[in-house]
Amino acid sequence: MSDSILRMRGISKTFPGVRALDDVNLEVLRGEIHAICGENGAGKSTLMKVLSGVYPHGDYDGEITFEGQECRFGGIRDSEHHGIVIIHQELALASNLSIAENIFLGNEQSRRGLIDWNRTNAAAAELMRRVGLDENPVTQVIDLGVGKQQLVEIAKALSKQVKLLILDEPTAALNDDDSAHLLDLLRGLRDEGITCVIISHKLNEVLDIADRVTILRDGKTITTLDAEGLTEDRIISGMVGRDLDHRFPPREPRIGEEVLRVEDWSVHSPTQHGRLLVDRAGFTLRRGEIVGLAGLMGAGRTELAMSIFGRAYGTGISGRIFKDGREIRLRSVREAIRHGIAYATEDRKRYGLNLIEDIKRNVSAAGLRKLAKRGWVDENEEYQVADSYRKSMNIKAPSVASITGKLSGGNQQKVVLSKWIFTDPDVLILDEPTRGIDVGAKYEIYTIINQLAEAGKSILLISSELPELLGLCDRIYTLSAGRITGEVPRAEATQEGLMTLMTAGQEARP
Repeated sequence: MSDSILRMRGISKTFPGVRALDDVNLEVLRGEIHAICGENGAGKSTLMKVLSGVYPHGDYDGEITFEGQECRFGGIRDSEHHGIVIIHQELALASNLSIAENIFLGNEQSRRGLIDWNRTNAAAAELMRRVGLDENPVTQVIDLGVGKQQLVEIAKALSKQVKLLILDEPTAALNDDDSAHLLDLLRGLRDEGITCVIISHKLNEVLDIADRVTILRDGKTITTLDAEGLTEDRIISGMVGRDLDHRFPPREPRIGEEVLRVEDWSVHSPTQHGRLLVDRAGFTLRRGEIVGLAGLMGAGRTELAMSIFGRAYGTGISGRIFKDGREIRLRSVREAIRHGIAYATEDRKRYGLNLIEDIKRNVSAAGLRKLAKRGWVDENEEYQVADSYRKSMNIKAPSVASITGKLSGGNQQKVVLSKWIFTDPDVLILDEPTRGIDVGAKYEIYTIINQLAEAGKSILLISSELPELLGLCDRIYTLSAGRITGEVPRAEATQEGLMTLMTAGQEARP
């Protein structure tokens, strides 16, 4: 691991109104795992798209040298021909094709002009063995979980004789077990001599797996550091340009009367007949209070939240909801919004936003009735409302006419929050509000959450990150196998105690 396999020098890339990369330099050593860290919008993904040919030569300034040879890639096929393969955060798999078909898509195993299926499936099985994927090669990708789909992508990369593998947020959507398996696989690839570049916001994983770390900030290279002896605080200070002595902004709770009470709430699966996902759950929210909901993946957190939000998920729903002391019936999302309840989904790209629309339309989407006069939306008022949120929420975009899908993850999340805040809810359910967001943007989201609580909103915060719940919440409920297993005040909550409650009754899972 003494020589360089990649050098990028003076890389600059400009989009209309935005300089995404400004004279960036990167050196990657042969056979290492090299992490790239930075806030959302720092230029990490853009740099890797330059390297992999997504942005072809001529669209950027600077020089790329790979294995001692200057490269001018005209597209992805050119970079793959040299052994550079990128796996994007949004997996590029054909869900209705088999694993084997996906692995060799565009690189078909043919004989005399016809696909040799025996050879295809046999070669796929060998690649699957290398990545630890124990499935039949003819299994459709749609039938696999996200963790296994990630392994299909890596097997596909190996089929292209990869020398440099780029992974953009590879564990963002994975649970702890799948993440650990993937990191072990990357270590194995490193042992085989394959160089890896990994982009990740999970700094604990970066320190666990990387040999060196390059930090970007505002489109510029800040520094490259050896991972040995490196701390999260050092990476964070490089990313945000300051020390974050306190990961969570200070807040003095001013908690008022009860706003929402849920009793004996049960939800059945809409796809698996008779399966109980939420079992007689109950909780309360008070004005100005942030209440956490902790549980392992599959515990029923999202199912509970979505079913309360106008029965947006589930069948056979039963139980009672009380708002300000009166029982209410929420038979649709429209009724939930009318009763002052909002839900910000964990999957902002699929369910929370219209990515091909601009910021203005996304902000106003859930509250159009507030902008309508005689059935017509006042577009001037719509613009003014959206622009006020752009400024107050510090959404980094030139204007509210910017397309939402082109924003960074943190800024997209601010648009989601703006959309629901505009409905003026009394109760705001936030499902994984900081997933896939860097530490700087997280702090901004935390500040917004605190401000909402200080304004008297009642917040139910669902998070897989226990430190996040401990740092923000006044009380924390734990959920296991669809059942509420504990309610812990902030002063008594610990990670160990919460985990004990989160795993209680696991044997009762259907």
